[in-house]
Amino acid sequence: MQTAGDVRVRGPADDCRVAPGGVDPVLDVQIEHNRSARGLQGVIFTRDDRAGEGKLSSRLGLVTDAVEVTDAMDLYAHLVGELSRGMRADYVIVDEAQFLAPGQIDQLARIVDDLEMDVFAFGITTDFRTRLFPGSRRLIELADRIEQLQVEALCWCGARATHNARTVDGVMVVEGEQVVVGDVNRPAEQIGYEVLCRRHHRRRMTSATARAAALSPDVLPVNSA
Repeated sequence: MQTAGDVRVRGPADDCRVAPGGVDPVLDVQIEHNRSARGLQGVIFTRDDRAGEGKLSSRLGLVTDAVEVTDAMDLYAHLVGELSRGMRADYVIVDEAQFLAPGQIDQLARIVDDLEMDVFAFGITTDFRTRLFPGSRRLIELADRIEQLQVEALCWCGARATHNARTVDGVMVVEGEQVVVGDVNRPAEQIGYEVLCRRHHRRRMTSATARAAALSPDVLPVNSA
């Protein structure tokens, strides 16, 4: 008999089963919908969602309310406080888990161990410089289970995407603040993100730069007169 919940990390396919590629929150919303349909109630934590504070959104247009995590928030204390005021919670969903502080990941583990509640944490492992987020590192250290997503993210070349690239004006950058909110669907002149295979991340070749190279007269065949 299970006496405690699970901490789970979910992300697109990767060798270590936690994805460095982008994760769309439609799966978070799906978990919430499936459990609520069975009469279960959950708490959703998120941070820096593109839809704004206190929202969990998907690129498919799904939006649901969530608790916005701040730097100073104690997730365990927040949940215990809500439970003491009569709120019911059967499970916890955490989106953008990579943005949480390591101490907040410890608080999620305490929710599992002390409150015997399942925690589903969604996020990415590495930033645009291919370095682990502190929150992701701690989550990998503590998670009871790490699961890959069935949908595989692909680079523009068709290979499996394993790295995040940050773009500014369509050009890949490798320096800057670790956390800058952007999206894969933003115009080229804005800050955005693109998932790439390791080869093209190392070469700093995004889909935009690949198209530009293909159109360059330097690579076009020249017919002699």
